[in-house]
Amino acid sequence: MRKSFALLCLFAVLVISVPAQTSSILIQNATIIDGTGRPSFGASVRIKGDRIDKIGKIKPKKDGKVVDANGLVLAPGFIDIHNHSESGLLREGTAANQVSQGITTLLVGPDGGGPWTLADYFAKLNGKIAVNVGAFIGHATVREEILKNDYQRKATDDEIAAMAKLVDQAMREGAFGLSSGLEYDVGYMATIEELIALSRVAAKYDGIYMSHIRDEEEGFRAAMEEAIRVGREAKLPVQLSHIKMGNRNVWGKSAEAIALIEAARKSGQDVTADAYPYTAWASTITVLVPSRKYEDRKEVETGLANVGGADKVLITSHSAKRSYEMKTMAEIAASKNISPVDLFIEIVKNGGASVVCNSMSEDDVKAFYQRPWVMVSSDGGIGSRHPRGTGTFTRVLGRFSRENQWLSLIQAVHKMTQMPAKRLGIKDRGLIKKGMKADLVLFDAETVIDNATFAEPQKFSTGIRSVYVNGTLVWDGAKISGAMSGKILRNK
Repeated sequence: MRKSFALLCLFAVLVISVPAQTSSILIQNATIIDGTGRPSFGASVRIKGDRIDKIGKIKPKKDGKVVDANGLVLAPGFIDIHNHSESGLLREGTAANQVSQGITTLLVGPDGGGPWTLADYFAKLNGKIAVNVGAFIGHATVREEILKNDYQRKATDDEIAAMAKLVDQAMREGAFGLSSGLEYDVGYMATIEELIALSRVAAKYDGIYMSHIRDEEEGFRAAMEEAIRVGREAKLPVQLSHIKMGNRNVWGKSAEAIALIEAARKSGQDVTADAYPYTAWASTITVLVPSRKYEDRKEVETGLANVGGADKVLITSHSAKRSYEMKTMAEIAASKNISPVDLFIEIVKNGGASVVCNSMSEDDVKAFYQRPWVMVSSDGGIGSRHPRGTGTFTRVLGRFSRENQWLSLIQAVHKMTQMPAKRLGIKDRGLIKKGMKADLVLFDAETVIDNATFAEPQKFSTGIRSVYVNGTLVWDGAKISGAMSGKILRNK
């Protein structure tokens, strides 16, 4: 009897000592930018569970948490449609450099590459991520699965049929569409017929075709026309990845690209694009020589000249010689007393390198960002050595909107929220609306800014006060909370 009484008392103590759970979170007196593009308005928002429960004038509940948002903007969580955190999420599910800039949902598998199988990848992430994650199936991924290392040729009809089965599997596992990276080796030899055939599979599941086109420099027009034709013949929407004028020879030709896309849209095609807010791109060193004649000195010299010279090319990763990293090709060549051409040939022979190349015009970036069919994307991710991995969304809010006034804050938020959600067919995120999932970002519009640089690409932004994913706080303005409230998102 005494033992039973003692156990009962211990149980009572344990129950009493457990902290009471709040029934809701009330974000009070915020300036709300709801993602639709309509004017902002003052209101409070109550989160209950993982959803937005109420918007308006709301009285606090006794057992609810209250957040004072006076003077701050509340927006839907930012959606990054082009993100390279595939492996980063496996290492760092808290995704600090993502949530610190307001990202609550990201899409992996762009540029033709990504995890295989998606089902296996999603299983590894489930319950271990702070952000929501969706994925594309990569064209290069399925091409390499079927052709193995023999991909520098056209695929046969049987091989295309085998690839189509893999795309079908990925779409059934939840892919949001097919991505391609036609400037890169695995996808380079694919015919348009191959791309159309695989895109038709994605179309059956209401997916999209998202393409890093074959050429973002002198051949941009034909490359864009190819992507648009794929969408037209496969009957699915087209998303042009990180739209840009990639080198100095095409500066100012954004107007031509815009006219081409708007003509397609006027004809009834569903064509949109995304862009990152920097004049420097990141890729592999070999893209500097589109002809792929990597030991042809004249071709290499021309490639370097097209981007403005070896001083514009920063080596960010080179496994053969780590001492080259975070130095320009001009600096490395001078230290070795060789020409930049010789250095290029050496690096390619030793396995290649990742580079950041500052060869774009700000005027072209501005022209694309001001189009209503261009949304924000980072083309970065966890561990990115380009500042876009940590600073993209805050850069648009702080520099492009507040400082440069290229677009209004309301337009900027729209390009980060409802636009990508609508493009992906995600119906329960991207807006502040009753019943929507409570992915929310609270920020100071007067101070929000990116701090990441090429010297310190992982430096967190200023001005993001709190970030909620599925109703749970994941960023408190200075650090991650450690909560893993992100979900796997699948195309429905």
